Amino acid sequence: MPDYTFRQLARYRFDRFMARGGSSIFLSLIIVTLGAFLLIGLLRWVTFLIWPSGASDETTQTYLGQLYTVWLALTDPGNMNQDKFASPVYKVTAVMAGLAGVVIFSMLIAFITTALDQKIGELKKGRSKVIESGHTLILGWGDRVPEILRELVIANESEERPSVVILAERDKEEMDDYLALHMPDTKNTRVITRSGKVSSLVNLDIASVKTCKSVIVLPWCTDSESQEEKDASDTRVIKTVLGLVASKREGQAMNIVAELFNMRSRKIAQDITDEVTCVDGLDILAKILVQTSRSIGLSVVYNEVMSFDGVEMYLWGGEEGVDWGGITYGRVQFHFPDGIPIGLRLADGSLLINPPRDTALHAGDDVIIIAEDDSTIAFEEKPVAVPADHALAGGANTQRIERELIIGWNAKAPIIIEQYADYVLEGSVVDVMMPDPPVEVRERIAELQRALPALKLSLLDADPLQPDALLAIEPFQYDNIIMLSQGGLAIDPETVDSETIIILLQLRRIFEDHPDQARGTKLISEVMDSDNMELVSRAGVNDFIVSNRLVSMLLAQVSEEPAINDVYADLFEEDGSEIYLKPAPLYFKDLPGGYTYADMMAIAQKRGECCIGVKIAEHEHDMSRNFGVKLIPEKNTRYTLGPNDRLIVVAEDET
Repeated sequence: MPDYTFRQLARYRFDRFMARGGSSIFLSLIIVTLGAFLLIGLLRWVTFLIWPSGASDETTQTYLGQLYTVWLALTDPGNMNQDKFASPVYKVTAVMAGLAGVVIFSMLIAFITTALDQKIGELKKGRSKVIESGHTLILGWGDRVPEILRELVIANESEERPSVVILAERDKEEMDDYLALHMPDTKNTRVITRSGKVSSLVNLDIASVKTCKSVIVLPWCTDSESQEEKDASDTRVIKTVLGLVASKREGQAMNIVAELFNMRSRKIAQDITDEVTCVDGLDILAKILVQTSRSIGLSVVYNEVMSFDGVEMYLWGGEEGVDWGGITYGRVQFHFPDGIPIGLRLADGSLLINPPRDTALHAGDDVIIIAEDDSTIAFEEKPVAVPADHALAGGANTQRIERELIIGWNAKAPIIIEQYADYVLEGSVVDVMMPDPPVEVRERIAELQRALPALKLSLLDADPLQPDALLAIEPFQYDNIIMLSQGGLAIDPETVDSETIIILLQLRRIFEDHPDQARGTKLISEVMDSDNMELVSRAGVNDFIVSNRLVSMLLAQVSEEPAINDVYADLFEEDGSEIYLKPAPLYFKDLPGGYTYADMMAIAQKRGECCIGVKIAEHEHDMSRNFGVKLIPEKNTRYTLGPNDRLIVVAEDET
């Protein structure tokens, strides 16, 4: 072992001592302060022993008195004034104490200030453990966070001290500033942010994953990114799910909701744990766009049903111990003061959406009910309304060969085309319009044409932002025009929506110039930013969906009740029952005429349907009146229905 000098060893040990952090620095300052105090105090006492007559009258004539005088000068240089009548030697010790005090306490103040700054910096980084329980944990960051928070805030209004914790690989201060701008009012919900890697077991423990009630795992990119980016996002989400499973305490029931882009990734996540519910936002949005083109106003219905603001969907009855007494599905609809059952979840877990009205309910069965709130749901033994017996008008919506136009291209476009193949008759036309389509889009359309021979697919190479290009394709000749978000891989919602509004305004101008030809054309648009809803509604669009909001609402609802995801999956599929807005003349012979909502429910049952609301055509462009849509009104509410009004029903098909 090499020889070291005393100085080297002393310096090494001092460096190690100081490397311990703030406590070492503070201890060092205390030692220096005491050393200076004792040294100067000793010097003053020796001076007093040699020259006692030089001390001032105010100086205490004891050793402790001399120490006290030094301490006063050390802590406050103004106390040197006590030696103004003393000899110069005493004044020298007073000056030494004063100077030492200035230096030492300046260092102490600097240390305290630095330590406070460091502590505040640590708090801003979000490294301290969250002390919460029963909270919703959001893992990840993106444009959907404010929308999810908005829904959770509404859902938590009746809760006591609810909280939402967000853990993301973002600076905590940045997240807090963003939320303060986009979510200034969180009502009674406390929002806590933490910064860190979301799949880290240490960070998950900081976010108190062991005491949360549900977890929402967000993707790492938008659906407009490349396939490679989406694959990488799915991989990180799966890793996060693994971290959650490893972090939860034994016996803990954890409801995990994860958004994944690929079917393979969803299967892997579900193989990890049966507590994870996987959501495919692209698939949901594409299906809603197609369904909306079949039933104008449907997006308004979904916006209300999927949100905690307004009516909501619940599974009710089994856990509440309701004795149904064998009542049939058709009769039970009239036994709720608030709410309309649209289906059943049997005791064995199977779902029946809009079952036959003679289906009997038994103990342990749940009704799938749309209601204002779960606190308002109550089953009455007697009917709350008795409908009049109106004769069914008869007839049906007839199908014909259609022409559909898709303006723009994004990841939803292939799903939309595949969905159209399930709805329209053979020989129907689907055209896709976009400028300078890349090779991969051309190849994808050719692939879809081979897979869907019943459709006639065409790619129109034209720029929809150019009025002449739009007019050249005669948009008024199409039955439906679906506007997808423009801009290719652009992810700026404001830019995307601005281009959408420009195209919509140009289409409105064309339709105004060709009113007779454009009478049957329906415009359906995708909107990225919910703040642009009113602008889009004024641009002549028949219906629109807000992409981020719809998926965010679904994630929030499923985080509260996982079984709801299966209900939506059934409603979004072409097979089985879906929500439609059907013309009133299909039901009532005498129009215009006055009918109660109970009358509408009863006559819809004659067509094997479930009526959940009404749409009044007079208000369909009025945002303040929810675009004419009223869901689950009080059953004795009377409406004057005209031939252009519609009943909102859950039915097998659109006929």
